[in-house]
Amino acid sequence: MNSPIHLPSSSASSSSSSSHVLRPPPCLTHASRNLKCPLLFPQTICTSQKKIRCFGAHVEASFNTNPLKNYKSSRCSPWWSEAQSLVSNQSLNKQLFSVGSLATSTSQGVSDTTRLIDDKIGVLLLNLGGPETLEDVQPFLFNLFADPDIIRLPRIFSFLQKPLAQFVSIVRAPKSKEGYASIGGGSPLRRMTDAQAEELKKSLWEKNVPANVYVGMRYWHPFTEEAIEQIKRDGITKLVVLPLYPQFSISTSGSSLRLLENIFREDEYLVNMQHTVIPSWYQREGYIKAMANLIEKELKSFDCPEEVRIFFSAHGVPLAYVEEAGDPYKVEMEECVDLIMEELETRKITNAYTLAYQSRVGPVEWLRPYTDETIIELGKKGVKSLLAVPISFVSEHIETLEEIDVEYKELALESGIENWGRVPALGCEPTFISDLADAVIESLPYVGALAASDLEARQSLVPLGSVEELLAAYDTQRKELPPPVIVWEWGWTKSAETWNGRVAMLAVLLILFLEVTTDKGLLHQVGIWPSLR
Repeated sequence: MNSPIHLPSSSASSSSSSSHVLRPPPCLTHASRNLKCPLLFPQTICTSQKKIRCFGAHVEASFNTNPLKNYKSSRCSPWWSEAQSLVSNQSLNKQLFSVGSLATSTSQGVSDTTRLIDDKIGVLLLNLGGPETLEDVQPFLFNLFADPDIIRLPRIFSFLQKPLAQFVSIVRAPKSKEGYASIGGGSPLRRMTDAQAEELKKSLWEKNVPANVYVGMRYWHPFTEEAIEQIKRDGITKLVVLPLYPQFSISTSGSSLRLLENIFREDEYLVNMQHTVIPSWYQREGYIKAMANLIEKELKSFDCPEEVRIFFSAHGVPLAYVEEAGDPYKVEMEECVDLIMEELETRKITNAYTLAYQSRVGPVEWLRPYTDETIIELGKKGVKSLLAVPISFVSEHIETLEEIDVEYKELALESGIENWGRVPALGCEPTFISDLADAVIESLPYVGALAASDLEARQSLVPLGSVEELLAAYDTQRKELPPPVIVWEWGWTKSAETWNGRVAMLAVLLILFLEVTTDKGLLHQVGIWPSLR
């Protein structure tokens, strides 16, 4: 039986003889600069110094093992004991595991390396997917809006998910086709993700980790299910799941991981396959440096680089995801931007910067400030040079090539901004790819660490046990994540007002759906809507 690692405190009061028992989950890190004490999980096991960095706190580790690289973070309390109140002891005892098996002698480490070579290692890259031709646009949109993590309906209306997705995809398809036509007739996302997978594989082999890399898209080919079938055919025995979203969100990584959970539960081969997940990696030093490299390079293309406003534009999510469901996306995004700016400051780059959110759809409130409104506001304030940075995208696709490069550029020039630039997506940038490879290698000691018995082998894919528990761990305001959808709350409350609005919206959409698909709707009966026949 593996024993936990006992770590003495490193604070000023180190004279105390008490110690803390630390049981780290695999590859789960998070920091929040807005909260007094975010969940404190160890971010690294450092070789040379034999220390664990726990969000700024150093504690001596009494073991010898192959280490993990340091993640950059500096805004948290060093006390693990303070974090225990954030997640219930029952949840921690159930899900977190001892890393005593990693605390081995040198000879044991050699043996572990030999076993690692004998295993067939796979890396599954998860991404959104995109239509490759104009004919693919409408079915792609249907797959997108049929996902309950994208359009979150109350449970009592869940039967409307696919009809609503069909309606929305038909309505939005013409405009979306225009956008894809303007960037060449389809999304380059698959081609670019395949290139990233190939470069990642090369980097892993160069680092003496022979691994196969697979691409699984959520809403278009190659679907995640297709990638899983190839993984099975190749006989992979250890799998690292790596979403290509730097920051975690319910609607991106969360949706893909939820799908994977369902696939794993239904397949005996996958149940027995050892695996782990890297849920987010926005704070990794290699990623931060790669982003800073691109920004620094693009700033030099301006006549007066020091006068350029750095404009971070992130993909938005509905505000309810953050406020009601505890989505960590906003906190992680703000932390990510701060880390990039800190890196730029070390290079004597101290430009003003702004973070805003793009790509909102529908009548609901999304994360603010909005990108389009912020561009107009900056123009009114006299900003003349703007450098757009697509912060939540690692590949070029319609939201960078059309929304940022065309729509927002035009809006900026109309708003009085004279000089416009845009940082390219990371793509296959060498520092970025090398850091992704390091992230995979660092996660390998955790692969299968929870699968100590047949029962535990059926553990969910996310390190803390399920998508819900992962989100609960990120949500430091409460110990448990509330239900994704509150069916009803009586009284004149904010929740009641919210759901009144949502029910009204659904009623309007249902009426429109009936009008479009039949001649029996209310508007047809009174003669307002012309017959389709």
